[in-house]
Amino acid sequence: MRKRSALLVIFVFLAGLSVATADGHMTPIKLQLQWVAQSQFAGYFAAVDLGFYEDEGLDVTILEGAVEIVPQQVVASGGAEFGLAWVPKVLESNERGANLVNIAQVFQRSGTLEVSFVDTGIESVEDFAGMRIGTWGFGNEHELFAAMRAVDIDPENADDVTVIQQPFDMSLLLNGELDAAQAMTYNEYAQVLEAVNPDTGELYQPEDLNVIDFNDVGTAMLQDHVFVNADWLAEEGNEDIAVAFLKASFRGWIHCRDNPEACVEIVLDNGSTLGESHQTWQLNEISKLIWPSPAGIGVMDEDLWAQTVAVAIDGQVISEEPGMDAYRSDLAQAALDSLAMDDIDVVGDMWQPVEVELRPGGE
Repeated sequence: MRKRSALLVIFVFLAGLSVATADGHMTPIKLQLQWVAQSQFAGYFAAVDLGFYEDEGLDVTILEGAVEIVPQQVVASGGAEFGLAWVPKVLESNERGANLVNIAQVFQRSGTLEVSFVDTGIESVEDFAGMRIGTWGFGNEHELFAAMRAVDIDPENADDVTVIQQPFDMSLLLNGELDAAQAMTYNEYAQVLEAVNPDTGELYQPEDLNVIDFNDVGTAMLQDHVFVNADWLAEEGNEDIAVAFLKASFRGWIHCRDNPEACVEIVLDNGSTLGESHQTWQLNEISKLIWPSPAGIGVMDEDLWAQTVAVAIDGQVISEEPGMDAYRSDLAQAALDSLAMDDIDVVGDMWQPVEVELRPGGE
């Protein structure tokens, strides 16, 4: 763990100091998401709706994402104090001149898959050779490309493999235009299982699919984390704000872990266009990426950081290792220490996923 003014932050927050002013004025804060309202961000919506941010003296506005919105650019330009993104995307932005720092590694595992139908015979990365392999691009391809390079398949050589940029859905796989498609455990994979198999008239089942999980392959990269502009963080009082934000956000995720049905309702009430069964599946899968958090939610796993950096360098996402200031866990630790005063479980090692029944179209 990086130790930087940790003792000061812990002392302040264990003393119960709020970032609200003496007259009760709340500190306005913006959080930039990577995508639209869905259970991927349930903990933050819960923290707003249940007043966890307000308890810490923060008035938080959540900004939804879109294809054309890059959270790193929004935070770097001062459009939001906090942002969410995958680690390699922020590393790439930093190498291009941004000054962003990871202050809480919320997702402990990668949720990226490559999904194919059983009849394609794709059971391993080696089987991608000569196939039509889908990816979204936009920085989401790094785990896939690193996996192919590791087995001597050049993703940029059409003689080795045909890489196709797919939309953010599974339509090309379902239509037979791809042999394998990129998917997240919590979203696109479920989209296939919500579709009707024309051969049976019933929904597709997991046994109809072959799934390659990049955690198993060894090229998984750390994904959703909270980051800020390092210059903003260095300003007086902003470390206190950061700890307050993390404490409330962690409470939100813990609430969603322990109260999934209520948390799905919060997401739906915040304008999600996806159905209840899909959002229930998504929250269950998101919880698998967070829990357990062996050192406590938000604290960096240094081995996974090193793996992410190594894959990023190998894939030419970045040219050299980032500096020692690319991430810090002291602020997350301060938030955890404050939560521990209320005997709140911040590790989640007893959490178990539930069985979710998907309905057609995720309704």
